[in-house]
Amino acid sequence: MAVNDDEAQVLDQWSHRLAQALQILDLKVDQELLLDLARKSADSVIHAAAPVTTFMVGYAAGLRAGTGSAGNKDAAAAAVEKAARVAFQLCEDGHDGGPASKGWADTAQ
Repeated sequence: MAVNDDEAQVLDQWSHRLAQALQILDLKVDQELLLDLARKSADSVIHAAAPVTTFMVGYAAGLRAGTGSAGNKDAAAAAVEKAARVAFQLCEDGHDGGPASKGWADTAQ
């Protein structure tokens, strides 16, 4: 999902402020990946799936990568990408697709 330059600047500022408030200053967010995932899930399922999907991807990635700022940044980024791949795959089937046969544990490391 493309955003214009003004929106990108506002999103960057918001992400920085939110990271400060949540005390996760070293967090790097792949905003394009999350925006694409939100768009895909909204288009494939229902609009309300966008925030739920991105939250669940972040939560799963956080569990996989470990907690706190002591975690490895590369591991965290890889975990987000892996969780996003699982969600994108599910979006391909839409809201009434079959069971999630290739889930989190089945995707390539």
